[in-house]
Amino acid sequence: MNIAQYIEHTLLKQDATKNDLIKLFEEAKNYNFKGVCINSSNVPFAKQYLKDSDIKIVTVVGFPLGACFSEVKAFEAEKSIKSGADEIDMVINVQSLKDKNYDYTQKDIETVKKVCGNTPLKVIIETDLLTKDEIVTACNIIVKANADFAKTSTGFVKNGIGAKVEDVKLMYETLKNTNVKIKASGGIKTYQQAVDLINAGAQRLGTSSGVQISTYSL
Repeated sequence: MNIAQYIEHTLLKQDATKNDLIKLFEEAKNYNFKGVCINSSNVPFAKQYLKDSDIKIVTVVGFPLGACFSEVKAFEAEKSIKSGADEIDMVINVQSLKDKNYDYTQKDIETVKKVCGNTPLKVIIETDLLTKDEIVTACNIIVKANADFAKTSTGFVKNGIGAKVEDVKLMYETLKNTNVKIKASGGIKTYQQAVDLINAGAQRLGTSSGVQISTYSL
């Protein structure tokens, strides 16, 4: 298994410096990771630094709460794509989902998808905050909204676990007959965790421990 090609090497800390980003980019090149996942304001720098590589530039919008206006998420996505982002990871409106305001939840995603066009859109559902039924509902809404991935977590929920095998299995069972793929993220620190999540159905892994995971697999 070429585990490096599942990994989006991630740095979303508020206090990340330019030198931290350079370290991330160099590690991504050295280990041939699928992509890097960074905050949107860092996309132009990433585009310039990684211009001679095949590493995908992934950014997050409406992050980490997903509670801003849909139009704000869409603007951030559009600006990011114009600045060089290859993929967009948006945070679902958890409140509207839990309130069973499914039309709003779907339109929130569709508003972002409209500006993404052919740029892949991943939708973070924040599994730590959802029941099993809500996870299934969120996945079905993502299908209806024509997004490209369902993603487990931001990694920013206080005392949250992040990506769990049981949740990824549930997402896979819900999505297996659709075109929507799964990205597992949040709390992935070991090679065995990564393998277990891939075997459960994840096609991408978001982690800040990519080097540790890949080094173990060598």
